[in-house]
Amino acid sequence: MNEKMNRMEFLKSLGLKGASLFAVYCAASGLSSCVNESMDPTNPTGGTGNELLLDLNATAYTKLNTVGNYVIVSGIVIARVSTTAFAAVTQVCSHEGKRQVVFNSGEFYCPAHGARFDTAGKGLNSTGSKGLKTYATSLEGTTLKVTV
Repeated sequence: MNEKMNRMEFLKSLGLKGASLFAVYCAASGLSSCVNESMDPTNPTGGTGNELLLDLNATAYTKLNTVGNYVIVSGIVIARVSTTAFAAVTQVCSHEGKRQVVFNSGEFYCPAHGARFDTAGKGLNSTGSKGLKTYATSLEGTTLKVTV
């Protein structure tokens, strides 16, 4: 079960009450919050809200012109898996929920505990058994669209 807890609930779970709860909550609210690494990606590429558009002629994405290379954009690992195909998965490893997934030797891999995934996001070993969230890709000319 994957329940999310807000900041106030977390502080209450620590046993804080009354004025001390209020003081800690207000002080903590002024700090930047922890990154929720399972969050959906943001979109800096100029696509609409549900797509990333990558110009493969742009310096940041030219690596995708070579089979076996990858880039990470907005928490998505995008790999060139063949001369005609791309694969895109979340960078968040399903094993421990941390952004560590990369593309290596034709598969997605998390170096933290060795989780391995095929290009369709399916787990290839026990550590990767939960699989990865995948995203559809399509190429039009030199623009790769990743639907998120």
